[in-house]
Amino acid sequence: MSIHPSRAKEPRYTADPRVHIGHVHLKVADLERALSFYAGVLGLTVTQRLGEGAAFLAAGDYHHHIAINTWESLGGSTPPPGTTGLYHTAIVYPTRAVLAQALQRVLYAHIPLDGAADHGVSQSIYLRDPDDNGVELYWDKPKEQWPRTPDGKLEMFTHRLDLTQLLSEASTGPPLGSGPRDL
Repeated sequence: MSIHPSRAKEPRYTADPRVHIGHVHLKVADLERALSFYAGVLGLTVTQRLGEGAAFLAAGDYHHHIAINTWESLGGSTPPPGTTGLYHTAIVYPTRAVLAQALQRVLYAHIPLDGAADHGVSQSIYLRDPDDNGVELYWDKPKEQWPRTPDGKLEMFTHRLDLTQLLSEASTGPPLGSGPRDL
């Protein structure tokens, strides 16, 4: 897609600041396997099922944050490397302690991590769902703590996240012994 040259000179459009991402709808190969991950491990609630082909999941009383279906992908394979598609779905947790609890559940389920990082504005855990879709579990730091340049611009970065320290903040969850090796 390209922008028509006559439109390039129009004033820049800025989206209304109340605009936000509503939900993600994922194609999966096996609905029950995906439900085991999103509902069983991550703890999202199934708000509705459409037979054996689709399910809608949410945290709290929202209609759905994530939908999964097998309408075009039942028994399908994951996209090969080097193709376009969704990089990851990001799920934001309200506090660092709640993120730590989610990390505990992921580790208890023996789901390998792709990485973990402190981005200055947020702290993130990266993993894959059973269909190899990227998933980011993260906590946003308070805006007052976001790193800024001397002239006030946002200055995000990627630093190591101490997973052992993060896990020490979890108030509930299955025992994990000494915790994972930091990434």
